[in-house]
Amino acid sequence: MFMIEQIIFIICLASVGYIAYKRIRRIIQNIRLGKDEVIKDNPSQRWQNTLLIAFGQKKMFDRPLVGLMHFVIYVGFLIINIEVLEIIIDGIAGTHRLFAPILGGFYTFLINFFEFLAVGVIVVCAIFLIRRNILRVKRLHARELTKWPLTDANLILTFEILLMLAFLTWNASDTVLRERGVEHYNIAGIGSFWFSGILSSLFEGWDTTALVVYERFAWWFHILGILGFGIYVTYSKHLHIAMAFPNTYFARLLPKGEMRNMPVVTKEVRLMLGLPETTNGNSDTSVSTESADATPGRFGAKDINDLSWKNLMDAYSCTECGRCTSECPANITGKLLSPRKIMMDTRDRMEEVGQQIESGKEAFTDGKSLLDNYITREELLACTTCNACVEVCPVSISPLDIILELRRYMIMEESSAPGSWNAMFSNEENNMAPWKFSPSDRFNWADQLKSGQ
Repeated sequence: MFMIEQIIFIICLASVGYIAYKRIRRIIQNIRLGKDEVIKDNPSQRWQNTLLIAFGQKKMFDRPLVGLMHFVIYVGFLIINIEVLEIIIDGIAGTHRLFAPILGGFYTFLINFFEFLAVGVIVVCAIFLIRRNILRVKRLHARELTKWPLTDANLILTFEILLMLAFLTWNASDTVLRERGVEHYNIAGIGSFWFSGILSSLFEGWDTTALVVYERFAWWFHILGILGFGIYVTYSKHLHIAMAFPNTYFARLLPKGEMRNMPVVTKEVRLMLGLPETTNGNSDTSVSTESADATPGRFGAKDINDLSWKNLMDAYSCTECGRCTSECPANITGKLLSPRKIMMDTRDRMEEVGQQIESGKEAFTDGKSLLDNYITREELLACTTCNACVEVCPVSISPLDIILELRRYMIMEESSAPGSWNAMFSNEENNMAPWKFSPSDRFNWADQLKSGQ
């Protein structure tokens, strides 16, 4: 019987590994659809950011209560992987609680700690479901969070609760079997478990056969649920569980207010001013998306292949938490722009192009583009470039980079800037200021003060 279970488990494990491999490869290929971008400067600062922001969840605590609840789920799933490792080895080797004889009394402490985290995850997920569906927190019910995004969030919270309940009831039924001295479960040295011990009373009246059936059901449900979760997250916003770490490492280190110059344009300007041709025009000289010597291609971005791979990684890293949208002044004042939607649209377009490639079709031949088919011009023009969305993002995503690239395409390729913007551009070119005054008249107001007029 146990041999059959082992074979089935190994087949399930191999199948999940194969599906996950194909999906991860697809995601990597989708990200590589973006333009090349070299990011290799200041590794010590990047590691520090990764430790504080990704591992330490620093930005999540800008909103302390929600940050604390998210931290409980984060730690729960991070540490409980030790327990998952034991289950996988048990499933392959046909053993039961393999680590117990090795770890001795520490094993009981470890399982109790896992159960403490499991209870914490259940409580927090229940609160998150209430916030989302009963209290209906505003930022969780924007126009981009309908249909699948809304279902996805509820599904994952419900599934996490079921997985933790399976873990606790599995331990409870296992405890009763161990106390009865049933072969295979009778492992010496394991103490009592705090939380599942409370649930054990539910199983004490069961006969041994029914107990074994339930123990096996809970064990399989728990481990297959975790393996299935591993595949599901690659299709869900919960991909941020993995993507948050590299995305934070590769996040831009430029000052927030400094826009990234276009090297080919910078080169022309410097030549015109008689300045030497150096760097890409930014203070961060090691980051560039194109060489100044390269032949100019398309200015800005119309579709995802015009964006950089970092922009596309940003899209896969989005948690859809909506902090960016809730801080966006354009959105707050009723404009159409939602930075979260910008990231979701970019990811959806990436997935669409990826599916074309998967089905053997040539990419980007569907007559669609990120601009217009996903993101409207009204949304782009509403952005004030204040960087509030970038500052508040808990995983260092920059919706502004994508907005600016799409705008550059509109203005530099289509000349479709609003009339008021064209007037400003003309003033900056001729007067070196956004205003319609000659540079020589700029200090007239001060002269008038001095003369007492």
